[in-house]
Amino acid sequence: MVRDLTPGTGHRRGRLRVYLGSAPGVGKTYRMLDEARRRQDRGADVAVGYIECHGRRHTESMTAGLEVLPRARRSYRDAEFEEMDLDGVLARGPAVVLVDELAHTNVPGGRHAKRWQDVEELLDAGIDVITTVNIQHLESLNDVVRKITGIPQRETVPDEVVRRADQIELVDMAPQALRRRMAHGNVYRAEKVDAALSNYFRVGNLTALRELALLWVAGRVDEGLRDYRASHDIDRVWEARERVVVALTGGPEGETLVRRAARIADRTAGGDLLAVHVTRSDGLAGASSGALAQQRQLVEALGGSYHVVVGDDIPTALLAFARAHDATQLVLGTSRRGRITRFLTGPGIGETTVDASEDIDVHMVTHEFTGRGRLPSLGRRHSRRRTVAGYLAGLVVPWLITAGLSQSHDTVNLTTDALIFQLGVVVVALLGGATSALLASVVASLLLNYFFIPPVHAFTIGETNNIIALGVFAAVALTVSTVVDHAGRLTARAARATAEAETLSTLAGSVLRGADALPALLEKSRTAFGMHAVALLGRTGGEVLAACGEGEPEPGRPAESTEVPVGADAVLVLTGRRLPAADHRVLTAFAAHVAAALERDRLAVVAAEVEPIKAADRMRTALLAAVSHDLRTPLAAALASVGSLRSPDVEFSPEDRAELLATADESLVKLNRLVDNLLDMSRLQAGALTLDLAETHLDEILPRALDSLPDPYAPVRPLGLETAPPVLADPPLLERVLANVITNALRHNAPGAPVLVTASHLPRPSAGGTSADRVEIRVIDRGPGIAPEERDRVFLPFQRLGDTDNTTGVGLGLALSRGLAEAMGGSLEVEDTPGGGTTMLLTLPAAGPGGRGPDPDGPQAEPHPGEALG
Repeated sequence: MVRDLTPGTGHRRGRLRVYLGSAPGVGKTYRMLDEARRRQDRGADVAVGYIECHGRRHTESMTAGLEVLPRARRSYRDAEFEEMDLDGVLARGPAVVLVDELAHTNVPGGRHAKRWQDVEELLDAGIDVITTVNIQHLESLNDVVRKITGIPQRETVPDEVVRRADQIELVDMAPQALRRRMAHGNVYRAEKVDAALSNYFRVGNLTALRELALLWVAGRVDEGLRDYRASHDIDRVWEARERVVVALTGGPEGETLVRRAARIADRTAGGDLLAVHVTRSDGLAGASSGALAQQRQLVEALGGSYHVVVGDDIPTALLAFARAHDATQLVLGTSRRGRITRFLTGPGIGETTVDASEDIDVHMVTHEFTGRGRLPSLGRRHSRRRTVAGYLAGLVVPWLITAGLSQSHDTVNLTTDALIFQLGVVVVALLGGATSALLASVVASLLLNYFFIPPVHAFTIGETNNIIALGVFAAVALTVSTVVDHAGRLTARAARATAEAETLSTLAGSVLRGADALPALLEKSRTAFGMHAVALLGRTGGEVLAACGEGEPEPGRPAESTEVPVGADAVLVLTGRRLPAADHRVLTAFAAHVAAALERDRLAVVAAEVEPIKAADRMRTALLAAVSHDLRTPLAAALASVGSLRSPDVEFSPEDRAELLATADESLVKLNRLVDNLLDMSRLQAGALTLDLAETHLDEILPRALDSLPDPYAPVRPLGLETAPPVLADPPLLERVLANVITNALRHNAPGAPVLVTASHLPRPSAGGTSADRVEIRVIDRGPGIAPEERDRVFLPFQRLGDTDNTTGVGLGLALSRGLAEAMGGSLEVEDTPGGGTTMLLTLPAAGPGGRGPDPDGPQAEPHPGEALG
């Protein structure tokens, strides 16, 4: 087999083998280690560059006997991390190296930001790599996985990296089997199992991820099969999978064909349905765009895909599309042409396709429109007045040319006479179409023969050359008139198609702009069709739902108005003139958009009515969940302590009694704090919270907030609070806000680092020229920080950033703090701490000139948090 060569080096590139998992815990790492041991038993030089066993004993046991290379240690944000030592692996130079977790993001300090880039360097060095990755880490599926699981994946790997692998092996497991494996403790530690099973590892999530993995691998197999057939010049269809292609013309039989093709595809497991419409290269096919749109919706509703290809030879284009997609069956409708038309025009698309289909089965489906077509029209469809004018011109124009040429008979010859008659035929073709031009050519031939070909004034022709000349004249006149008529027909169709496209494009833009789509649609329909007024009326009572223009809507007057139904309950009435049938297709599109706008308005009203109920229901559900779990722990501890103290069977020492009383007291304090938070949150949601705003000094509030903390001796360091101006706030509520924010900072702070609380005075000139002073209070920690996309989520009730189990509380602190801050006229936002960490910025209005202002000799603002942290 020919091996790839690394560009510019001349040595072979390493081979990549990927174990692709449908979900975490399906056994990718175990399978990778098993493959490594198999290769080592065969004598291959195998080393482990990086392996992550996650504490799974069965996986760890598979590393026995394998050479595990030392890892590189890197420091980041005062913590130590281990990464694969890329330089060490390159220096060791094994034939095969194992690298777990391909999508991993490296700790800063290495040569590459991503582990897959490390793998690329190993492959370029000629080292074979065996690696693992989960389906949710593929870049193309990132948004899909987020919709399914609700969890964004920040570590991704480009699909192309995995697609280039020499071997991809899917590691799959049934959702129920994976959940049993987790319940037995073979995936996560026991304390994480319950939370994992009830969140990410739900049966629905695992089933959807499994389907994504199977489909992605199946697509990779299809790509490999197509590449193999292309490289070996194999044009014949390989029936590895049933694919049914249905050809749509835009005719009324389309829905019948789609349903028949769907039934054929459903008869085989995994059958694909593809619908294709062949449009001419000049874009002027006469298919109904409305019918094609409906048929496309039906195809997609049946699980198929819709395609459009360009080609003037429809059978060739159909078969080329079918072979390109490895289709095994092609569904066509029987011809709508009648017997006479088929006799005159020869075999149709169906017969030609069957003759050239070779190994593709072609189904000719009969339908109710079979043989109900009409004879082909020779001319354009003009108005009655223009048609009559064309026939008159076909009779009159040759006589006018004859009269003119008779006056100059001695100065022009027969050739000039014939050319002038031919010009007249072309003029008639432009006016009345091919039929009128045919009449003009016959009359012109007779007049040319009678008046200008010797012997004149007789229909006999004396010379053979003149007979040939007359025949050529008649043929050229007929051909030119037909071409002119055809070109005029295409020009008219193109102009109309362009106008319709521009109208529909503007229509779509009107719908997409803003919430007031219905008035915009009505006004656009009035101007597009040149109407005096347009109204949307109820179908039953005739009430006016919306209207625009001048005059009252007058339905039922066919001479002056046009009506089109809008759904089942309304009708669109255009007053001013009767629209021709050619405009009804665009009008129907307007009606469909009006129906969609009506439905959207109705759904918006329903959603507005339901939203308060949903919010109340969410609050009620969350409250019940909080009561069912978070009240249980302190309540159980208090009951156990009090029950033990009251038990007559046990004699407690004074120290034990004191400890039990302290436990009961601490539990009841937690219970009281939680109940207060729940009640305040419910009052905030209901808008029933009462405030008593007063001048409040921060250096007096902070000690009381610290006293209410679970650990009043926690490392909290105030800076500049004594010089900050007083704020306008409710003192007990401000104390609650500070206590909750500081508690949150202590929970996530780095070990040993203090939490800083600073205050600064920020005068802000208002629009009226007066100052709207604010006081900014910052609570600064040195924790891991919060990603920008997660900052709004930390303020949602009953959620806590980084939750992995149900033992850390209901997460009301920050939600309640922001609600209380906004109720007092302030705000609570999140900022990054310079150097790492999170800063909670609490902004409150200053109390005004009456309070203690900042020291006039001292600084007017506190230093930046980064400077304070030093």
